[in-house]
Amino acid sequence: MDLSNKVAVVTGSGQGLGLAYAKDLARRGAAVVINDVNQATADAAVAEITAAGGRAVAVVAPVGSTDTAQKLVAGAVEAFGRLDIMVTNAGILRDKVLWKMTDDDFDAVVGVHLRGTFTCVREAVLRFREQGGGGRIICIGSPAGQRGNFGQTNYSGAKSGIVGMVRTWALELQRAGITANAVCPVAATTMTETVPFLAPYIEGMKNGEPLPDIIRREVGMGTPDDAAGIISFLASDDAADITGQAFAVGGDRLALWSHPELTAVEYHDGGWSAENIADRWARTFGDSVQSVGEEFPEELMAK
Repeated sequence: MDLSNKVAVVTGSGQGLGLAYAKDLARRGAAVVINDVNQATADAAVAEITAAGGRAVAVVAPVGSTDTAQKLVAGAVEAFGRLDIMVTNAGILRDKVLWKMTDDDFDAVVGVHLRGTFTCVREAVLRFREQGGGGRIICIGSPAGQRGNFGQTNYSGAKSGIVGMVRTWALELQRAGITANAVCPVAATTMTETVPFLAPYIEGMKNGEPLPDIIRREVGMGTPDDAAGIISFLASDDAADITGQAFAVGGDRLALWSHPELTAVEYHDGGWSAENIADRWARTFGDSVQSVGEEFPEELMAK
């Protein structure tokens, strides 16, 4: 898959999943703008890509503000003459249960994930429309945004919002030939090693042990590199007709998240009173109540 005529910005790409995305794009010929808040980390990522024959520059700035978004787009144009792909990956965690989460905990996560996605995509789209010829928006979501996750009010809310924005942008940008998709990866990173039942598998992987099939397939978790292929595919000309989708990727598994759909539907002449609902609830709606949180194989949760 040849991306040699493409230029990409990947936010939060100094390490982890972001670096895996940037390296895969560069390996396929794309020029890449690396973004991180740490200069040494960003420089090391650029050095790794260029040593492998790729093209990369660094823009060191915290994602969230319009100023940073403008610097990222300008960095791509100044270094490589254009911008074709925006991958919004930058993120932080401030995990706490609702009653212990502070305003700062909430605002910090929403500012990077949700606002940072909005500002970076807006600046990229301004550039795409000026250039003509379309473009690719690839936003990083999470299963936490699809199903919720204990202790992650801020993160789950932001990631859910990202998918909602992507579906709106797919409508707004279609006429300009710009696609917008979300990718919800699960990979062994510093974020996932805090999950108790996953920690032993991630520790084993660090020691050179392969992840078992139950993790790579049923849980759908693997290495950051396992999640990089879908990014390059969505950045390519082969994905020109794919927009408004939310992908799940990890380990050996690739899947599509469904759009929310109505499940149980019932009608009552004259509308629904509280008493009508109580009378019909169990026999009409009770069996259709949706679960919350990630669903993992029972044999893993029992350990």
